[in-house]
Amino acid sequence: MRLRIGFRTSIITVFIAVVLFVGLTLVYLSFERVSQITRTAAAGFIDKVAQLGADRIDSQFRNVRDGLVILSGLPSIQEADIDDNTRLYGLMASMLRNNRQLFNLYVGYEDGSFLEMDMIDRAKPGFRASLNIPEDALYRVVVITKTGASAASNTLYLSENLIQVGEAPGPAGYDPRQRPWYADAFKNQKTLLTGPYVFFSTGQPGYTLRIPLKEGRRGVVAGDILLDQSEAMLNQQRLGESGTAFLFNDDDRIVAHPRMSELMSDHEHGDELPGIGSVKLAGLMSAIQSWRSQGEAQQFFEDKAGRTYVVAFHRIETAGEANIRLAVIAPLDEFFAQIIAERRTLFALALAFVGATLPFVFWLGSLMARSLRKLARETDEIRRFQMADHPRIHSVVAEIEDLGRSVFTMRTVVRNFSSFVPKQIVRQLIETGTSLELGGSRREVTVLFTDVADFTAKTEKADPSQVMIYTSRYFAALSEEIMKSEGTVDKFIGDAVMAFWNAPADDPDHAVHACRAVLACLNRNDELNRAFEREGWPSYITRFGLHTGDAVVGNIGSADRMNYTALGATINLASRLEGLNKAYGTRVLVSSAVRERTGGVFLFRSVDRIRPKGFAEPVTISELRGERETAGASERNFCRRWEEIYALIERGDRKEVTIKLRAFLIDYPGDGVAQYHAGQFRVAVKRESARE
Repeated sequence: MRLRIGFRTSIITVFIAVVLFVGLTLVYLSFERVSQITRTAAAGFIDKVAQLGADRIDSQFRNVRDGLVILSGLPSIQEADIDDNTRLYGLMASMLRNNRQLFNLYVGYEDGSFLEMDMIDRAKPGFRASLNIPEDALYRVVVITKTGASAASNTLYLSENLIQVGEAPGPAGYDPRQRPWYADAFKNQKTLLTGPYVFFSTGQPGYTLRIPLKEGRRGVVAGDILLDQSEAMLNQQRLGESGTAFLFNDDDRIVAHPRMSELMSDHEHGDELPGIGSVKLAGLMSAIQSWRSQGEAQQFFEDKAGRTYVVAFHRIETAGEANIRLAVIAPLDEFFAQIIAERRTLFALALAFVGATLPFVFWLGSLMARSLRKLARETDEIRRFQMADHPRIHSVVAEIEDLGRSVFTMRTVVRNFSSFVPKQIVRQLIETGTSLELGGSRREVTVLFTDVADFTAKTEKADPSQVMIYTSRYFAALSEEIMKSEGTVDKFIGDAVMAFWNAPADDPDHAVHACRAVLACLNRNDELNRAFEREGWPSYITRFGLHTGDAVVGNIGSADRMNYTALGATINLASRLEGLNKAYGTRVLVSSAVRERTGGVFLFRSVDRIRPKGFAEPVTISELRGERETAGASERNFCRRWEEIYALIERGDRKEVTIKLRAFLIDYPGDGVAQYHAGQFRVAVKRESARE
């Protein structure tokens, strides 16, 4: 006998084993993984910080650039109206106040004229003392005007309110045309920056941003950018107690640093920018070289003491060919110090949690043992059709063994039963617990008949087994699309399919669902035909007939052998419509009842008026062309033109119809409906000629 043990005992044993195994394994692996996770998280976070810092510095450069563009567009600048121009001085002063990174703004012209406005207090303290000017002087304005061979140079000192508080002679012999910022502006217009270098007047590092004048006199507008204004922002980007951020260029020179003045004073050549070695972090240069060679923006390196650092690099885009980079550095242990410190505490808590769950496992095992057998009984009342073929489940747990046997038997019975009876009927029987009985009721249904054109001619010489295989694939494809649209597949008749909607389950939109199913079947049929052609099998061109009307729906046959189907004139008309496709050269014909219920959703075109046997009134039939929402302009135009022609056919205007039909067939020579009516008119004309 096979070993059997109770479910409660087995589930408790399994839970304890799994929880302990997983918990202890996670505790062990976490010690190995935390370092790797910390490095990955640190690299991602510091890269975001570097990107944010680079964006802020880019914004500073863009603000200066936009100010220079505005300044270059002023008529007074373009016309060199720079002498005693208080309105221009006021605008330049306002730009300087709004751009703290700017030390000055200036413009030089082709004839040597020059205008410069400085904010005195943005230079180092010794700069004001060297000028020997009043304390309330805030701006220095240097004006050089050239008239022929003579030049006038003057320096004005203005207060905060732009009131002149001092005056002095301007610089003698200064020629802006000889300065790099002027000459480079015309040589290389792709970059706006000149530098970096240490400014003479301020003793601070920076760049000159310049743009040539586009209109008016030839000249250059420029401004000196003091990168020390970026130091405060760089200090804000610092991560941890020992982290730092700085700007450097491709010459490995630091152009901005939170301790820039200290680095400058320690540098051997005070008038040059300090090198990256001034940061005094061993391994930093190796990280920079690795970034340049490998392209990885995040790098790790160790200092002499073995401390691990993470660094991220980002380019300052607005700097252009000046190639300024932002570096953000942080010690790895300091960056995630709290996580590392609490790591062991978290692991201890995890172990405690494993121990705390053991009572819950005992309770859960007991609960599941009581409820599982009840679940096995309830699964006999299936409410879902999940018929995938799986082997019977075996288990040492007696309850699971019983459930496996019950589910296996239930799946086999339902699958076999639903292969002969529509699944909606099977579902209804299972849910209600009723049995099948003979009889039916009258209700409105939408009925579909399909048929394969020239099926016999295509398959009569083929291997019968192959015919069965390919035809079964064809039936499966159409049945799937019909059932997706709430339809019931009634039967397969040779190569034909009969299906209907609104039975056995109620479906208020049965006509819409039927039309949608037909369109889906057309697409699926075309896909299947392409596969058949690749496999060397003839295509199955399917024709469809669709009608909505009353029918008797129910079970017919005998007590031991019955069939759920629909009977009546509605069924006969749907079958007749399918056969008429051959005469009209169409694939989908529907009755007026279908068109009336779905005309707002689908696109139709009128085909003919027929008088089927058993119907007192003629029936207008139409061709289903597609859904209105997805129909293109050409399709809509096709239907519109044909409806105009059909209206003339209905009125009996033979002459006008003949003209219209001829023009229509020129544009659509393969249209079967138009060819049919043209042929009918030709026959009528011959008959009339014969009578005459």
